[in-house]
Amino acid sequence: MGAMDLEDLKQLSILRSQIDSQTVEQIMDEEFKAVSPEDELVDILSIMRNFKLHEVPVVDGGRYLGMVSYGNILKRKNISLETKAKTLMIKVPTVTLETPITQIAEYIIYSNARQLPVVKGNRLIGIVSRSNLIRLVSTIRQFKEIKVWEIMSEVVDYVMPGDDLDDALEIMRRLDVRTIPVVDKDERVIGIIGMREVIDYNYREKNRQTLGELTGTKTPVKLRVESLCVENPITIGWEDDLGTATSLMVKNDISTLPVTDNERLVGIITCYDIIELIAACRERDVVYVQITGLDDDDRYLMPALDKEIAEELTKIAKIYTPQTLTIHVSKYNPDGGTAKYSVSGRLNAGGRVFSAKSVDWDLVRSTEDLMEKLTDMVTETKEQRIEHRKRGSR
Repeated sequence: MGAMDLEDLKQLSILRSQIDSQTVEQIMDEEFKAVSPEDELVDILSIMRNFKLHEVPVVDGGRYLGMVSYGNILKRKNISLETKAKTLMIKVPTVTLETPITQIAEYIIYSNARQLPVVKGNRLIGIVSRSNLIRLVSTIRQFKEIKVWEIMSEVVDYVMPGDDLDDALEIMRRLDVRTIPVVDKDERVIGIIGMREVIDYNYREKNRQTLGELTGTKTPVKLRVESLCVENPITIGWEDDLGTATSLMVKNDISTLPVTDNERLVGIITCYDIIELIAACRERDVVYVQITGLDDDDRYLMPALDKEIAEELTKIAKIYTPQTLTIHVSKYNPDGGTAKYSVSGRLNAGGRVFSAKSVDWDLVRSTEDLMEKLTDMVTETKEQRIEHRKRGSR
């Protein structure tokens, strides 16, 4: 079975029942690390580093208060390392023992969290993480047989060994990701770099007073990517299946796999992509649409963006049923002048994942171009499938 077979509503129903037959209690971790509201950022980061966490819950006498997320505090570069957890914590969706697994997957997508708190009343009783869901996928045959190329992201940002570390960090912040591949001049994968490597390095340094200094964004010495990246990273072939991908992720405790064809980078597959597939199995009456990265100054454009998105989704629905659409907006100043928009999108329609990217000075025009690209990709896929069937019947 491939991802294309997920467009069969009966097959979707079977997968949904298999996933949601598992309970939160069966997959959650009952042992977990937590911090108190009075703990300081320097100690919190130490826990994250030592236990390879990107979020840690804040608990007061067993009562759940919130979550400290590295992805969130990274945006506050100049915050003091003496800052306490109670001023850093954010709200993320909470899970109960009755929450369906497909709904948890959707929570993880729109909160971009690595783990969610499981609560009973106001008490924290466990943690459900992306890794828990990946392990679940690895036990379901229909998921394991899906090919990597069917759900990988083809639009990939990368860095080269000689690039400044600051450039890599900026890409991570702009795209809201925490790991990116490193390639040589022929686009062959030779390394990978993420926030884990940056934290490990800077924790060996002394006299760091702010998060910006800890992450290297205020370090006077320019560091190159090659000095910190993990060499010879684990990769996966584009024709391998999801069973192989999940096994590599679980065995090596990693969330990102560069996808290669003859050693060249052709895509990337992450835990997020797999969890997005789980969320697509959830029964819903409307398409789940999420837009992230939008500045407050640009929110007045939402009605125009919604209009462009709705028009193209209507066209797509005539070909394949769309389940989820996630769009991330990045805003940057390439020449220090007027801001430019980079809009990337991932559409799950008919069980197939389509990804595209568009760059323009105008956000509405960029979104329109992105959605048209996704519509063209869906149309082309449908035509290719029809042609394949015609050849098979000859």
